[in-house]
Amino acid sequence: MARDNKLTKSIGEHFVCSVLAQVGWAASLTRDGIARTDVLAIHSETGAMIQVQVKTSSTWNRPSWHLGEIELAKQPNEWFVLVVLGRTETERPRCFVVPRDHLAAAVWMGHNWWLHEPGIPKGQRNASMDRARLGADMFAGYEERWELLEGKSVPVLLETKWHKRMKEKPIGLPPRHPWLTQPPTSWPGPAED
Repeated sequence: MARDNKLTKSIGEHFVCSVLAQVGWAASLTRDGIARTDVLAIHSETGAMIQVQVKTSSTWNRPSWHLGEIELAKQPNEWFVLVVLGRTETERPRCFVVPRDHLAAAVWMGHNWWLHEPGIPKGQRNASMDRARLGADMFAGYEERWELLEGKSVPVLLETKWHKRMKEKPIGLPPRHPWLTQPPTSWPGPAED
């Protein structure tokens, strides 16, 4: 039986709050309608505050999220947690902990690659950025990386192929993205395909 979309959203948000509490963050859900933030959390030892937007997928075998065009971070403490619900109510969900600017770059590059993928006839794919959808494979390096929330500088954990593609036209990066003026110095490996 398929879950109601509002229930799926609620399950993901409550699960994220639960995990945040387990790793030392006092987390609170925001009211519906707050743009960009589903959860506010304060670290119990340092007092650091984070804003978290949660996206939840109930599709286990090939999870993906409709992300659309992601606004850049206004502050360095903005995060996304992408949740994949378990196949049953007793199976633990999977979580991908991604800084907002990393997600904005991934959505931009992933969607532009999909539009211009070699071997696909020109014009066959024409969905706009607001319809962008990405799968869990794009964020594998961020899976269960809750410790990243405590770092000042977060390494880019996207697949290394995106390091090269972010410099290529028509892939590139979103306008005004911070990596345009300060490219990431920490990437998990060499840029290769």
